[in-house]
Amino acid sequence: MQEATAIAKAAAPDLKLDGEFQFDAAVSEEVGKLKVPDSKVAGKANVFIFPNINAGTIGYKIAQRFGGYMALGPICQGFAKPINDLSRGCSADDVVAVIAITALQAK
Repeated sequence: MQEATAIAKAAAPDLKLDGEFQFDAAVSEEVGKLKVPDSKVAGKANVFIFPNINAGTIGYKIAQRFGGYMALGPICQGFAKPINDLSRGCSADDVVAVIAITALQAK
């Protein structure tokens, strides 16, 4: 994460960007001010990178089930042709949405 943060800051120095935060500091301004007082994004983060697929899956399923959000994916990038995945617990609406995303990636 530290190397990725350094690369991103070098590539886009004007981008409001910080490195690793605990989730509460990333989403709660009150906690962010306590834990990372000099940060411009603490408490206002809108991108979350998880350390591995298991942690990411836990995070998106919590948001989906407790927050009532639609959670799609994983959405894959970097392959020669579009390929995406669906959770075993997905709904028919999830299938349609991932098909639409995959079709857009094929353009």
